[in-house]
Amino acid sequence: MSLESDIKSLVESVDLELYDIGTVNENDETIYRVSVMSKEMNGTKRSGVSLDACVELTHMISPLLDVTPPVSGDYRLEVGSAGIERKITSLAQFTKSIGENVLLNASGKDKIKGILTDVKGSKIFVQTPDEELEIEYNEIKKARTYFEW
Repeated sequence: MSLESDIKSLVESVDLELYDIGTVNENDETIYRVSVMSKEMNGTKRSGVSLDACVELTHMISPLLDVTPPVSGDYRLEVGSAGIERKITSLAQFTKSIGENVLLNASGKDKIKGILTDVKGSKIFVQTPDEELEIEYNEIKKARTYFEW
């Protein structure tokens, strides 16, 4: 099994869902970041992820990384909620974001702002105030969820 699939199994064992894994450099420090989200829905929105769940996951993932380091050299493990506003970089992340507000930049189109209603194959469906749009995934240059105050 790969490191990512091992981490995914640990995340699922505490009834959460893996959103993303990435390595970032901030302030001369390498951070191995594991982002998770709740499987539970509260109406049309996902429930939040508690700090206790993130701490528990950190304690579970850390020994795995001692055996299989994700990067060479020093790094810090950071386990946290994917958040209300987050980048969407894969079809799987689009699927996990159905029902949420999204902002997209797509080839040949103005910025698209609306509710992500569905993902079918490689097609993304967004309900704007005027119409439902169907966008091909490979046409999307940039995407993120957003919270409307």
